[in-house]
Amino acid sequence: MRRFICHFPSLRIAKIATTDFDAIIIGSGFGGSMTAHTLVNAGKRVLMLERGQWVERGEHNWGPLGSIDLTPHYSKEIPYQVLEGGNSPVMGAYTCVGGPSVFYGTVSMRFREADFEPTPEITQDSGAEWPFKYKDLNPYYDSAERILGIAGDGTEDPTEPGRSSPYPHALGKLSCTSAMIQTAARGLGLKPFRMPLAINFDSANGRSACQACPTCDTFACAIQAKNDLATRVLPDLIELGLQVRPETIATRLVVNGGNRVNEVVCFDKHKNAQVKFTAKTVILSAGSLASPHLLLASGLQEFNPGGQTVGRYLTRHCNAIAFGVFRKEPDPKREFHKQLGIHDFYFGHDSISNPAGKLGSMQQLQTPPVALVESQVPWPVNKLIGKAVPHLTGLLVMAEDQPRYDNRVAANFSQVDKLGLPQLQVTHRYTERDYAARAALLSKAKMILKQAGALLSYVHKIKTFSHAVGTVRMGRDANTSALDEYCQFRGLQNLFVVDGSFMPTSGGLNPSLTISANALRVGEHLVQNGFV
Repeated sequence: MRRFICHFPSLRIAKIATTDFDAIIIGSGFGGSMTAHTLVNAGKRVLMLERGQWVERGEHNWGPLGSIDLTPHYSKEIPYQVLEGGNSPVMGAYTCVGGPSVFYGTVSMRFREADFEPTPEITQDSGAEWPFKYKDLNPYYDSAERILGIAGDGTEDPTEPGRSSPYPHALGKLSCTSAMIQTAARGLGLKPFRMPLAINFDSANGRSACQACPTCDTFACAIQAKNDLATRVLPDLIELGLQVRPETIATRLVVNGGNRVNEVVCFDKHKNAQVKFTAKTVILSAGSLASPHLLLASGLQEFNPGGQTVGRYLTRHCNAIAFGVFRKEPDPKREFHKQLGIHDFYFGHDSISNPAGKLGSMQQLQTPPVALVESQVPWPVNKLIGKAVPHLTGLLVMAEDQPRYDNRVAANFSQVDKLGLPQLQVTHRYTERDYAARAALLSKAKMILKQAGALLSYVHKIKTFSHAVGTVRMGRDANTSALDEYCQFRGLQNLFVVDGSFMPTSGGLNPSLTISANALRVGEHLVQNGFV
């Protein structure tokens, strides 16, 4: 029986008792929430500022308008002008308490050991480097998996990195669609494996268990069985004293002489007025597009010896979906089946000569709900397409892209919005190697779908910035990286950046768990070294 839970209405509007905090965290996504987890549990006074609202939970989350781009949480209030590389000239941002975790597909994988030692075919002359190794992040991966309640196996992935503890929870039942893909991949000599997922499969713990519905990826969970930050992490932190202030947009970080951020200036949408906050330390986690935007809008790159890199080296994976068209419906039960990964080609393969070296990952993808597709296509064509959708199932390919200086987020001060923010401009262009890596993975994905019985296949290329990272990157060289090894913004003593923008390279995997683990690592550093 489906059970609906109203999301903690008494906690929604946190009352601000003071304007002076140990830490202000801008953004409630993985970086912000996981840093808050460490600080709040250490007894620190923390204010979290979030541009968006809490996401209401109920039956509407399962409807055709529940996919994130169709909800009010996809906002063009502060629009992104995409000069090159997007799916439209103007794009919006995902804004809600819990950030993208509320709508993500829950895949939670560690970067591989070699991802922290990127090869020249990926980095080229970009100067990208990780200032720590996998072994340094390993214990924080353990903690992140425990906090987020990750369910996994870890026995069949040929690239699974070394672990110091097993996954905290077991996975649910394999769907019939996944079993079909698994059999096909094995028939080609590949090693498909069960992907680790941030989903609650166990009703014995007092929380709603996953019902294996088909509306998970890009949908908020109606029954809160998805372990997103808004349901799994933030409520407990609020009980411990975290103050969350939704619909509060940070517009400036002010430095009044010296080398410290003295003030965070915001626009309060409830009061329709400007508000200001102060704290010992400011932690920026607004996302890999919004964080550099705020830094540039505030002119803080001028304090940083690596300031010319702020907004630069934007990476986002070179993604596409290979859909197979089947005679019979591959998902007759209409159940969750984003369950399998294939990493046989992650570091390259003997059968692939172009490009040589590292490629990326392949993941099973949920077939989109018919009602969602029909809602996006005009009548009467929508009904024809709607009849075809149940005959599809797909594989997402995620090629690691090369960091390029010219791929960037910029601030155009000749166009200023009503909040005083300069126009955010995004420019991104893939390299020939990026395209070649994606094409190589797509060819293998089509082979698997054909082996599974697909009559034909077609490719949908992804042009969103959902995996955007790298725009305020860390590194050892102060002249080529804006952040040090603990994500401190060079030149300012009390500013740290913990969202995906810290990442020098994108790896070939979903970034959420690596962002989470690093945020725990940075939070520990802040507490132990007196920054909060």
